[in-house]
Amino acid sequence: MAKIKTSFFCQSCGNQYAKWQGQCNACKEWNTIVEEIIQKEEKTAWKPDTSEVKKASRPLKIKEIDSTQEIRMDTTDSELNRVLGGGIVPGSLTLLGGEPGIGKSTLLLQISLKLPYKTLYVSGEESQKQIKMRAERITPNGDNCYILTETKTQNIFRQIQEIEPEIVIIDSIQTLHTDYIESSPGSISQIRETTAELIKFAKETNVPVILIGHITKDGSIAGPKILEHMVDTVLQFEGDRNHVYRILRSLKNRFGSTAELGIYEMQGSGLREVSNPSEILISHKNEELSGTAIASTLEGMRPLMIEIQALVSTAVYGTPQRSTTGYNAKRLNMILAVLEKRAGFRLGAKDVFLNITGGISVDDPAIDLAVVAAILSSNEDISINKDFCFAGEVGLSGEIRPVNRVDQRIQEAEKLGFSTIFVSKYNKISLKNTGIKIRLVAKIEDVASELFG
Repeated sequence: MAKIKTSFFCQSCGNQYAKWQGQCNACKEWNTIVEEIIQKEEKTAWKPDTSEVKKASRPLKIKEIDSTQEIRMDTTDSELNRVLGGGIVPGSLTLLGGEPGIGKSTLLLQISLKLPYKTLYVSGEESQKQIKMRAERITPNGDNCYILTETKTQNIFRQIQEIEPEIVIIDSIQTLHTDYIESSPGSISQIRETTAELIKFAKETNVPVILIGHITKDGSIAGPKILEHMVDTVLQFEGDRNHVYRILRSLKNRFGSTAELGIYEMQGSGLREVSNPSEILISHKNEELSGTAIASTLEGMRPLMIEIQALVSTAVYGTPQRSTTGYNAKRLNMILAVLEKRAGFRLGAKDVFLNITGGISVDDPAIDLAVVAAILSSNEDISINKDFCFAGEVGLSGEIRPVNRVDQRIQEAEKLGFSTIFVSKYNKISLKNTGIKIRLVAKIEDVASELFG
């Protein structure tokens, strides 16, 4: 028997060392370096049933390369299709990460039950009976879905050769292990090796593979960072378990945009696709309240109308508080400084709290104008007309700067029944004969006089 070969790996970042040390040089974490056995047998992990010898690739002139669009497999889920860029690409590897209990397994089981393709759902965390109970609650009729409870990759590939599925789902990559690495499941070596085997299988057979990945306490996907580099697409499933809404984001996508967003509502019968996100991002109230304003923002190609809530009150303690939820705290401080210096509003001795409803985080600078309107509304204790919305960026000199794709924002506001939208005077608007009134503003003072007189 060959001598057992070991090495030392950082469990946080995956960096390899020849000997143990207390601190990782790469990520600066302490006591994360452990010894792992990395002995390998001289075998290949995946052997397709073919006698043909694969030809070595040769260089091609760029004009000779086929530029046709990738054929995509429809998932029957419009939100997932949007985030993936139109559907699943054959032979691709997709990694889905998220908090424990957020609904990752529910999402993929629900999709596998509805897919028109033969699907193999491999679970290393639940028994077949547990999955059957959940499947009956979601979709009782799933004729194309096969359930396998297995953690050894060699056994999984053996079942794949028998069933010949068109899509493979693994729940989760941290539970898999291979005979060719002698370390425990979930270790750096096992995750790297099992993922490499699945990539080789996907590329050689053109069968797409979807992996579920655990995350660490700081929110990053567990295992080496190279795991995210190896796969084609990285999706993040996020939300608060105390709320019913879930958000699916694309962090990496070799076949589409990374700016798209999918929204779901968690129900007893599974996850419901939310086709109109503005229904959950805008509060429904009978009476008008001060401190709220509606902003028109964009997530990828999707326009969203979100509600900004602000509370301005006299500071009880010596130092005023500045608190935000879903919005950049530094940008809030900048906007407050602009209101103080350029517009003459005395907010330096007041507490300011800002919240974006729906539990989402927004980085779009176009919501600055709605933030200003909400803060001034709360400060003056005068409500803003519920049919008004805003789309504009605030500059350091107090000017309202133009935002991109303003026509799309205006159309979404008109579709949702808003009567007036405030945009920058410097925006080039090509829309004509719209049913919504467009107010052009140049400075913060113009907005304040329009709203509060």
